[in-house]
Amino acid sequence: MEFKHIPVMLNECVKGLDIKADGIYVDATVGGAGHSCEIVSRLGEGGRLIAVDKDEDALLAAGERLMPFKDRVTYVHDDFKNLPADLDAISIDKVDGVLVDLGVSSYQIDNAERGFSYMQDAPLDMRMDRGQYLTAFNVVNEFSASQLMSIIKDYGEERYARQIAENIVAERQKNTIATTGQLAEIVERSYPAKDRWKFGHPAKRTFQAIRIYVNGELDGLGEAIRALALRLKSGGRMAVITFHSLEDRIVKTEFARLATDCICPPDFPICVCGHHREVDLVNKKPIVASAEELEMNGRAASAKLRIIQKV
Repeated sequence: MEFKHIPVMLNECVKGLDIKADGIYVDATVGGAGHSCEIVSRLGEGGRLIAVDKDEDALLAAGERLMPFKDRVTYVHDDFKNLPADLDAISIDKVDGVLVDLGVSSYQIDNAERGFSYMQDAPLDMRMDRGQYLTAFNVVNEFSASQLMSIIKDYGEERYARQIAENIVAERQKNTIATTGQLAEIVERSYPAKDRWKFGHPAKRTFQAIRIYVNGELDGLGEAIRALALRLKSGGRMAVITFHSLEDRIVKTEFARLATDCICPPDFPICVCGHHREVDLVNKKPIVASAEELEMNGRAASAKLRIIQKV
């Protein structure tokens, strides 16, 4: 299956990064290289793009798509949360811009064998990095009811988390839950009929929750955002696209902290924290996809773009 991914808010991201021809830019989640193509096409001979992804399929696809610019691109197979060490390994101290697109690629969703989608029956997997051990199959078939409930409630914000977890455990006592179709059916019947299709497919939040857990998407996210922001040169920019409230809350909080001088409690008479503002908020409110984009790409509906600039 071809690695296709429609880049979300492409023009807004490119404009927000304020690309310099001789700059060093990081696409921390390169995916299908939709954003990367536009970034690297604006670089001159002195410019450089660091293309990062923990999905080997993504890096292979990006390599093909970015072949015309191969002399300007360095590929890194890793979780972007490890980027500070990865940049050190290739002797890069500061960069001019960083893009982090936290969404799951269309390829990962649409490629049934990857096991991300509740719309296609396929083996339960959901790993972005297929070299790791933990899969959705392990979570669904090996975790306790209380563990499942916590994951589904905390990462999916699912109101029927208890019923879903209990039904998963009851079902697997009879049969192994091996496919996405089996899991989606269990979630569907865990809902009261009156609410089952009230907010779209009933399995959406459960699949999101398990995917987030399997891939550790929120683990260390705030620390990674901060570390990458501090690797920016003065005037450099960082753009982050989020797709659900949990990750957006983390990014918003970290950006606000980076943009604040003093973080002492408000009743302190003088500042004792020694904290200094590291960035300016380029947009105080998140940028969202235009109506025109939403007509072409419905998956952009929940996306929010936040941009900062290093002082």
